[in-house]
Amino acid sequence: MNWKEEYRRKVSKPADAIKDIRDGQCVVMGHAAAAPRLVQQALADHCEDYNDVLIYHMTTLGDNPCYKPRCFGHFRHVSNFLAANSREIVERREGDFFPAYFKDVPSMIGSDIPCDVAVFQTTPPNAEGYCSLGVSCDYAKAAIHAAKTVIVETNEMMPFTYGDTLIHVSQMDHIVPCAYRLQELALPEPGDVELAIGRHCASLVADGATLQLGIGAIPDAVLRSLADKNDLGIHSEMFSNGVMQLMRAGVINGSRKTLHRGKVVVTFIMGTRELYEFVDENADVEFYPVDYVNSPLIIAKNDRMISINSCLEVDLQGQVASETIGMRQYSGIGGQVDFIRGASLAREGKAIIAMPSTAAGGKISRIKPFLTQGAAVSTSRNDVDYLVTEYGIARLKGRTLQHRAEDLIRIAHPDFRPQLAEEYERRFQTPFAL
Repeated sequence: MNWKEEYRRKVSKPADAIKDIRDGQCVVMGHAAAAPRLVQQALADHCEDYNDVLIYHMTTLGDNPCYKPRCFGHFRHVSNFLAANSREIVERREGDFFPAYFKDVPSMIGSDIPCDVAVFQTTPPNAEGYCSLGVSCDYAKAAIHAAKTVIVETNEMMPFTYGDTLIHVSQMDHIVPCAYRLQELALPEPGDVELAIGRHCASLVADGATLQLGIGAIPDAVLRSLADKNDLGIHSEMFSNGVMQLMRAGVINGSRKTLHRGKVVVTFIMGTRELYEFVDENADVEFYPVDYVNSPLIIAKNDRMISINSCLEVDLQGQVASETIGMRQYSGIGGQVDFIRGASLAREGKAIIAMPSTAAGGKISRIKPFLTQGAAVSTSRNDVDYLVTEYGIARLKGRTLQHRAEDLIRIAHPDFRPQLAEEYERRFQTPFAL
């Protein structure tokens, strides 16, 4: 049977495709902007037909109908990265969180993460019957390989991307042809605080550096501050519109990268429709599975590697909490530690944690004597390198506990420095000059 005949034979409506899902099974869903929306809606519409179905996913952009109250008791969600639309599910005990580095997810699928059914979104097939995973490569191939049943939405509006993104029609059991726009991510406008942080971070970036950045106002502010740099590269878990703008300006061209020279390397992206159109058949951008992109040993092959991540709070020892607020699970570790370690291993590498000095409208200092009770340590004091706020840069690597505390107090918000100085004096039995 040729692939076109096979494709036609496997075409299904969403409601028919999900009939292979059984009670007690685990369904692994696609990620971020590539989440399979038609199948999610079909599951929600027919939730009463299912009991005790475990759904594994990470971030889902926009509304996930499987989170609706009518689905409670039928589906249980598990994730190792939460967002605004999934935190409540965990807090209501309709789902749970498990700590894990993003890079380890592919190896966990099929063992620690059972995978009876894999549901993903791709492009329609090319002339050879291969579909591209588009904007989210990460753990898709591992799930498709492990699953007993593979359901794929072949979306005409999914960008065709290069790297290691192809799966063949023969690997699919049910195909749902569709054409809908990918979910977009609203881009925050950096304020004065974020722009100041961006300028400090940019001062640590030399021409020819390779960058990893997250998403949000701070990474966007950093990118805005890099317009005068030359020959930058990208090797990052993800990126958004700011990278696209610097590529168009020629600032990011990868010409001095030591791994994948001339290519932007990523495992998934989130942003606007303009970004999705930019990566469509763009050979300058390559997508690879997350166990490759986020491997510290791979990251370290990039000379002048600079990782820039954010956090929620840091204590005076330099312990960083990036994923919890006290006992409340807020997000996940993603690739933060892997890129910090990879950058630290790289020749001329630097690892930066950047954050505003305060939270809650200036009422809470993010630099604290102690982490909030119950908070998980995401990046240990042994791994932390540079820490940046709008008030400056503290280099913690190689510094004693006393010197770390001094440096962190100096980049804390002035309103909270007296309180931090009191703890410093109690701890080190020496005065601190504000």
